[in-house]
Amino acid sequence: MATYSELMAQAQKLMAQAEQARKDELASTIADIKARMKQFGITAADLGGAASGGKKAGKSKSSAPAKYRGPNGELWAGGPGRKPEWVRAVLASGKSVEDFRI
Repeated sequence: MATYSELMAQAQKLMAQAEQARKDELASTIADIKARMKQFGITAADLGGAASGGKKAGKSKSSAPAKYRGPNGELWAGGPGRKPEWVRAVLASGKSVEDFRI
């Protein structure tokens, strides 16, 4: 009977093989999709993805007026809930979010 360590080593080896197989299949699938898109003249916009004019990145979900502007122009109303990543980064660096008040 195999020991725990041997079984764990086998499991890790199998997981590595599975991950490599996933990557190989993914690359093959993406290449096939790109070829089919080119064959039929399909664009990302035709598929209804983000490139089709969906919600723009960095745009606020809130209807409240922005009170803070981040270092890269991000807006935040300062309401309850999860703070945006840029606010968490500012606070983690020891700065005050008040330095970014509009």
